[in-house]
Amino acid sequence: MIFSTVAVLVLAFLLLHLYFSMIVKPSRIRKILRQQGIDGPPPKILLGNILEVEKSRDAAEKATVSHPHPPLIHNAAAVLPFAEQWRQQYGPLYVFTLGKMPVLYVNDPDMVKEMTTCTSQDLGRPSYQQNELGPLLGRGILPSNGSIWARQRKIIAPELFMDKVKSMMSIITESGLELVNSWKHKVEGQEGGVVEISVDHYMKRFSGDIISRACFGNSYAKGQEIFSKFDALQEIMSKRAFVVGIPGLRQIWGLEKEISELILKVVKERREAGYEKDLLQSLLEGAKSDYSTSAAIDQFIVDNCRNIYLAGFETSAVSASWCLMLLASNPEWQTRVRDEVEEVCQGRIPDTDMLRKMKQLHMVIQETMRLYPPSPTLSREAYKDMKIGNIWLPKGVSVWTVVTALHTDTAIWGEDALEFKPQRFENGIAAACKSPNSYIPFGFGQRVCVGQHLAMVELQLLMALILTNFSFTLSPNYVHSPVMKFIIEPKHGVQIMLKKL
Repeated sequence: MIFSTVAVLVLAFLLLHLYFSMIVKPSRIRKILRQQGIDGPPPKILLGNILEVEKSRDAAEKATVSHPHPPLIHNAAAVLPFAEQWRQQYGPLYVFTLGKMPVLYVNDPDMVKEMTTCTSQDLGRPSYQQNELGPLLGRGILPSNGSIWARQRKIIAPELFMDKVKSMMSIITESGLELVNSWKHKVEGQEGGVVEISVDHYMKRFSGDIISRACFGNSYAKGQEIFSKFDALQEIMSKRAFVVGIPGLRQIWGLEKEISELILKVVKERREAGYEKDLLQSLLEGAKSDYSTSAAIDQFIVDNCRNIYLAGFETSAVSASWCLMLLASNPEWQTRVRDEVEEVCQGRIPDTDMLRKMKQLHMVIQETMRLYPPSPTLSREAYKDMKIGNIWLPKGVSVWTVVTALHTDTAIWGEDALEFKPQRFENGIAAACKSPNSYIPFGFGQRVCVGQHLAMVELQLLMALILTNFSFTLSPNYVHSPVMKFIIEPKHGVQIMLKKL
């Protein structure tokens, strides 16, 4: 009898908790926002707007069209069609719901400006990311908040400042030359001197080689098993976005365990090999000073290695693929940048001082990241009731800024916002658009990407080396189809026709 009573009470408590978390709390948040004039699509009980989101994404994916080229239509915001549809209907500020999570969509430049200058740690990484992306990121620097995030950033950020990136130039150059030489061999072995190259694999190898060697002291060949497992894990995890349920849970756990074991193997080899001052060594020293048990130290190192692999490897590689696609489809800019590189370098291998003088190349990369930003969406969560600009954010609301929408908004960038026009950056970001705070390819505020200097130098050096050795056009087999996974990727890859100069 007592057992039955306890069971009933526990069940009643659970049902009450579900009622408040799934219905009462989201309704309260929506009410507060609605009182401020912020509306949105009506949610369904328990699911919110998930079914509409999934239906919209599925329809967009099935409607893949091979656009004639050139020119191409660079509307990367279309990879989140539901967001664009609701923006047209409800304006630049609206609220929708994913399950029990209310989301405030922000595409208003003034509101974005307020967010970029907000220093309060109460506007932090969303708690759902820590849960949903745990297998990928653990409790590393990307999903963490507060003092935990501050401590990790203090350890990691100095290793990626520009002075440290300069010391990595020999590694970046060596990796770039290896790629260029492999392409030369392919061209030389091809009748007619022209070869089709699928660039994505090469870009990942280049980026992975740099991350492995510069930050962890080993080559891509040693780290490729980690990268391949990360690819598999990302593929599974990307299918979880906006979905109710946890598909592939056993696979996720298995891959997460394998990745952790591989990273710890690298750490063990480092400990046995002795001291070497790089990012891994800094992580080891930082972990020892902050954690008392070997299990906690290992977890700290594994989580942040996973964060660095993901942030430094995948985003840089995909950005390089998009940049090559844009240069291949815009031969006049390819010629302009090549002429500039040759004038600056005079036949020498570029160093950081030379790269700094390549204004045309920098403009091309800025435009690449405008159209295909490394961080296509940025999200925050209000951990207490707070005011941003003129909007009161109730505790628990997630705030989404869709960077692709900001970067291609005609009200900010002009009627040619969907076109590739690097010249818009000729006089800097402030002159390129009406709201400079709306250009945020590497994030904003305190949480801006700590690896942005390394990413920019990688891209500049690689493009300079490729342009001075080859000319290239888009392959007839290229299908322009951006797709959203964790970042915006070319669904079918990027294929170019390569000719040695």
